[in-house]
Amino acid sequence: MNGQSPETARPPATPAGGASAPFPAGIGAYVARNIRDYGLLIALIAIMGFFQAVTGGTLLRPVNITNLFLQNSYIIIMALGMLLVIVAGHIDLSVGSVMGFIGALAAVMVVSWHQPVWLAVAVSLVVGMVIGAVQGYFVAYWKIPSFIVTLAGMLVFRGLSLWLLAGQSIGPFPPSFQALSTGFVPDLLGVGKPNALALAAGALAVLLIVWTGLRARARNARYGIEDEPQGLFILRNVVTGAALLFVTWKLAWFRGLPNVMLSMVALTLVYVFVTERTTLGRRIYAVGGNARAAALSGIRTRRLTFLTFVNMGLLAALAGLIYAARLNTATPKAGFGVELDVIAAVFIGGASMSGGAGKIVGAVIGAFIMGVMNNGMSILGIGIDYQQVIKGLVLLAAVFFDVYNKNREG
Repeated sequence: MNGQSPETARPPATPAGGASAPFPAGIGAYVARNIRDYGLLIALIAIMGFFQAVTGGTLLRPVNITNLFLQNSYIIIMALGMLLVIVAGHIDLSVGSVMGFIGALAAVMVVSWHQPVWLAVAVSLVVGMVIGAVQGYFVAYWKIPSFIVTLAGMLVFRGLSLWLLAGQSIGPFPPSFQALSTGFVPDLLGVGKPNALALAAGALAVLLIVWTGLRARARNARYGIEDEPQGLFILRNVVTGAALLFVTWKLAWFRGLPNVMLSMVALTLVYVFVTERTTLGRRIYAVGGNARAAALSGIRTRRLTFLTFVNMGLLAALAGLIYAARLNTATPKAGFGVELDVIAAVFIGGASMSGGAGKIVGAVIGAFIMGVMNNGMSILGIGIDYQQVIKGLVLLAAVFFDVYNKNREG
């Protein structure tokens, strides 16, 4: 597929005689064929613009932008793993409970048993992988529906969290553990305010995005793969670059780059590479698209399903550590209902209910949409009851949009 994700790579139409036929020209035609991707960006910009206006500019203040990253880091991290699970044709309802259980385990090890932070982190990540492996084993090798297996896991690990904490909160954590979530990268350039390292990182990110975009266009041209019109490419990169520079400028005037932001960016880049540039990623999409056909073509579908759950367990454990570090305590209610936000973020980000379609970047944007909505509604003082109603309607609209597009294309 020449580096393209399975749902976006389109071979050129070839008429009789072997000559490549051009795709329908025009920005409008291209956007119509890729409405899901552009719709996400437009929705995020519109939602941020709306809450920026109604909150009197509070949403995009430096401290609030920092809080957006801190508050939604664990959602974004788990959305990366959830996307792969959903692309493979399954779902994981246990991630919130696993997140809470891992936070409780780390608290007991660090605070109650006085174990080193590095050991607690290592053990927590391994336990998360074991949990994912157990659930993945039942789903992949015993063909038990993932909904049932992970629903059972949700109940089991919620109960284990209560047992481990004895119904009480445990904390506080030492500063080295808190740095997982609330720490900031020091300004290595020694400027102070604005944080020069944050500004340099933003500029470098923009250059990398433009460079990789130009490389992709050159590659697509060589292989005759449809690419977005040049005007749209320029507009998209200008908007994306301006947004990144704006965010890093705001962060530079507060405390610089949060540690957890770097973790999110690194993980996102890794998962984008895996899903779009590796055989493993393409095979996961093939399994979700048609598991029987994938098995007949030689793909080890059960092993891939198993690995997606192991990966989900690892990321849920990492999210649990970050969440506990942010709260500076482990509570019995940690992670309650978080799985709904994670699943909603993935579906809002364009993943298909039937599997086989979805993008890492879409899941991240979906998580940010959920985060901006949560933050904006909280600033406005909207009650949690109305917040749940609004988020439910947004999720329903996203799924309806997916079904509508499928019916139109079919």
